[in-house]
Amino acid sequence: MITLTIIREMIKHLPGSIEESSYGTPGFKVRKKLFARLHQKEDAIVILLNTVREQQQLITSDPMTYYITAHYSGAAAILVRPTLAEDEFFQILQHAWRRVASKQDVETYETQSAPKWVADSRHKLRLEKSDDRTHRK
Repeated sequence: MITLTIIREMIKHLPGSIEESSYGTPGFKVRKKLFARLHQKEDAIVILLNTVREQQQLITSDPMTYYITAHYSGAAAILVRPTLAEDEFFQILQHAWRRVASKQDVETYETQSAPKWVADSRHKLRLEKSDDRTHRK
């Protein structure tokens, strides 16, 4: 079960990440850009993605875990139920973080010791790989 305490522990391993309120709930940002937050009404975590196609891939792969409300239709975001395994959640959290992290933060992450959630690679997140770093410094 993914809890706020677990998410807070996970973001400690994502360089540059901070917690800041978003829609009155805990949100997680890097470089002032939101990559995840607790949903204000649903029992879910909002994860920002690269594309709507990624959203569709996730919903198709596991509709009991990944879903959207009408508000997120057509948006590159997904709602994640907190029942997801920790290693799987960390993969999607890390994917969202990479979308907005600086090249330096990504390099720092890749040279540090792997967090415990990376050790279990039984579940591999399969999403589009984004090399769009034009907005990063």
